Amino acid sequence: MLRTCRALCSQASPSPGGWQPPNFDGGAFHLKGTGELTRALLVLRLCAWPPLVTHGLALQAWSQRLLGSRLSGALLRASIYGQFVAGETAEEVTGCVQQLKTLGLRPLLAVPTEEEPDSAVKTGEAWYEGNLRAMLRCVDLSRGLLETPGRTGDILMQLKITALASTQLCKELTSWVRRPGDSLELSPKRLAEAMDSGRDLQVSFLNTEQNRHLQASLSRLHRVVQHARAQHVRLLVDAEYTSLNPTLSLLVAALAVRWNSPREGGPWVWNTYQAYLKDTYERLRRDAGAADRAGLAFGVKLVRGAYLDKERELARLQGTEDPTQPDYEATNQSYSRCLELMLNHVAHRGPTCHLMVASHNEESVRQATKRMWELDIPLDGPICFGQLLGMCDHVSLALGQAGYAVYKSIPYGSLEEVIPYLIRRAQENRSVLRGARRERELLSQELRRRLLGRGLRVPH
Repeated sequence: MLRTCRALCSQASPSPGGWQPPNFDGGAFHLKGTGELTRALLVLRLCAWPPLVTHGLALQAWSQRLLGSRLSGALLRASIYGQFVAGETAEEVTGCVQQLKTLGLRPLLAVPTEEEPDSAVKTGEAWYEGNLRAMLRCVDLSRGLLETPGRTGDILMQLKITALASTQLCKELTSWVRRPGDSLELSPKRLAEAMDSGRDLQVSFLNTEQNRHLQASLSRLHRVVQHARAQHVRLLVDAEYTSLNPTLSLLVAALAVRWNSPREGGPWVWNTYQAYLKDTYERLRRDAGAADRAGLAFGVKLVRGAYLDKERELARLQGTEDPTQPDYEATNQSYSRCLELMLNHVAHRGPTCHLMVASHNEESVRQATKRMWELDIPLDGPICFGQLLGMCDHVSLALGQAGYAVYKSIPYGSLEEVIPYLIRRAQENRSVLRGARRERELLSQELRRRLLGRGLRVPH
C-alpha cells in the first residue's frame, strides 16, 4: 500500500519543469478495498437506472412495507446510504472522515434538510429553529474534524439558506429584487445592519407575519455565521432554483458585508454559481468586481448546476424565457469561461479570493490544474476541488494524492432524514449519475484485474 501511494504521488505531482496533466485512469482505485469498489459499482449502476431515481421515494415505502423497517434499513445501509452518507452519529462521521484523510481528501459536511411546503411541521418557525441547531452542531462537528485550520487546512461546510428561511419568503423577496431599480429596503448594507444589531427590520411590501419571519431568518443566518467564524469554519451557501437565487445572493451579499472583510480573515461566506444558467458569467464578473471595489474577500463555489429539467419545465409552464444554456456543450463553455475568470481573479487578488472547482468533469479539472500552474497559484493556496462523496473517486483520489486540496461533499444523519434527501438530489442530478459511465468502466476494470489475480499494478 505504501509503495502504491508513493508511486501515485510521484506520478501525479506537478513536475518542476512543466505542468503534468493529472491521470484519471483509475490507478488511484488501488487505495480502496475490493468491498468498497464492488459496492460503488453496484450502487452507481443502480442509480443510472431511471425508474429507480424517478420512483425512489415510492420504492422506499414499498420496501419498508414488504421487508419491514429493519431489513429494508439494513439493505439501504449496505448500499445507497453506505455509498453516499458518512453515517448517523458523530463517531460514524469521524470514522468516515478519518478514512478520507488517509486518501488525501477533506470533508465538506452537509446537513440534509428538505422543506415540504404543504407540511405545517416542516415550514413552521420551530422547524427552522431546529435546523439552526443542526447547523450549529454541524459547525462544531466540522471544527472537530480538523485539528489545525489554516491556509493548508481550511474547514469548509455547506449551508442551505432555505433550511433557515422559507422558500415562500425567498420567492416573495425575489419578485422585488428583480424589479427595475430594486428597493433600497433590500440593500445588503441594510440587511447586514439588521442582522448585526438585532433590531426589527420592517419591509413595506411584506405583511406582519412575513416581516417577523424575515427578522427571525436574518437572526438565524447571523448566528450560524457568527459561530462558524468563531470556530474557523467557512460556509459555502448552496444555490437552488432561479426563483430563489436572487434572494439567496442578496442574503450572501449582506453576510459578506459583515463577515468577508479581509480583517476578519475572510471570506467566511461563499456563494455558489451555476454555469448552466445563461446569466452566470456576467453575474460572477459583476460580483467579483463589486467585492474588489468594496475591499471585501470573495469566495466562490463553481458548479455546472442540478435543476436543469425543472427549470426548463417551469419556464415552459410560465411562458417565460428558458434561463438555462441550450445544451451540454454550451454549459461546458460557460463553466470554462467562469473558471478562467475566477482563476485570473485569484491570481490577481491572492488569499482574499477563494475558489472551489466543484466538478466531476475531467476536462474542467485539467483546465483548472493547468491554469493554476501557468498562473503560479500554489497547490496549498486558495483554490480547492470538490466532488460528491461516493462519486468521481477516480478524479478525487488522483488529485488528493497529487497534493491538491480536494473536498468530498458529505451528508450525514439518520436513514429517515437522509434517504429522501438523497433521492431528491439524485432526481436533480440525473445527468451526473448518467455521466458516471466512465467511473463505472474504471471500477469494472479494477475489479476484473483483482478477480483475475494479477499482481498489484503500480502506474508508471
